[in-house]
Amino acid sequence: MKTLSKILGGFLLLVVLFIGGTLIYVSKALPNVEPPQNLTIELTPERIERGEFLAINVYACMDCHSDRDYSRFGLDIDESTLGKGGNLFGMENGFPGDYYAKNLTPYYLGSWTDGEILRAITTGVSKDGHALFPIMPYTNYRKVDEEDIYDIIAYLRTLDSIKYDVPESSSPFPMNFIINTIPQEADFTKRPDISDRVALGKYLVTASSCSDCHTPIDDKGAPLPGMQLAGGLDFNIPTGGIVYSANITPHETTGIGAWTEEMFISRFKQFQDSTKIINKTLVEPGSFNTEMPWRFYSKMSEEDLGAIFAYLLSLEPVENTMTRFVAEAE
Repeated sequence: MKTLSKILGGFLLLVVLFIGGTLIYVSKALPNVEPPQNLTIELTPERIERGEFLAINVYACMDCHSDRDYSRFGLDIDESTLGKGGNLFGMENGFPGDYYAKNLTPYYLGSWTDGEILRAITTGVSKDGHALFPIMPYTNYRKVDEEDIYDIIAYLRTLDSIKYDVPESSSPFPMNFIINTIPQEADFTKRPDISDRVALGKYLVTASSCSDCHTPIDDKGAPLPGMQLAGGLDFNIPTGGIVYSANITPHETTGIGAWTEEMFISRFKQFQDSTKIINKTLVEPGSFNTEMPWRFYSKMSEEDLGAIFAYLLSLEPVENTMTRFVAEAE
């Protein structure tokens, strides 16, 4: 019996040492990505202009890194706060920690090199080497054309410097260890030509991170198998209620399978003209609103929106019926 106790005790000691060693490795040796590139991006008018378009209307960086305006239907931002940061994506909203959008203006990024910004956006590793939580979808951005990111960085350099110190993000156990395993090296791809509409659409869906909002997740935050882009992810709306993302697979009744390309493009373009009634609609407390940044994506070209539609129609249809909005109980 003593021999058995010794064996069990030795086994438990090995397990403890293994777990302890693993945690030390994950916390000290990871993330393990290459140092920042020695990179200087030329601030040409063309780069800055394209970077502004991409940062606002495709990658929607300013959606999370500026003050949001929920007073009107279809999410908008306060343009005087472009890049200011400070929005909280926290535990009260179902995140495994409290994560604040960083200040992207020269007040904060002025001391960063272009290579350090590139690494943060595309691998998820900050200037000082710590891992970023992928609420900034660097897991998507590492798959895009690096020229897109160069242009965005050029634009960020031109933002008005806003003196605002963003609180530090925090990850409680076990995310404080898991977060270190997420960053990976970038695997850039060239933006497809418009002649290959499905490939271009897939690229734009990746760059715009559509799947991050339109795919439901389990209680650990992992995408539900077989539910890619089928909608149902919940968002708490400050005006009072929970809105669920739409099913954008080509299912005939619960998705966009019955839509035409014209209908799809028009759904975005109705937000392009600021004089239209829909852009002026005030949202009453407890009324339906959305986290979908329609105003930003509405500025994409009809060719690009058509390519996105072509790609979405190429996917497997998924049936997913849901209630789109539930008002907060008074």
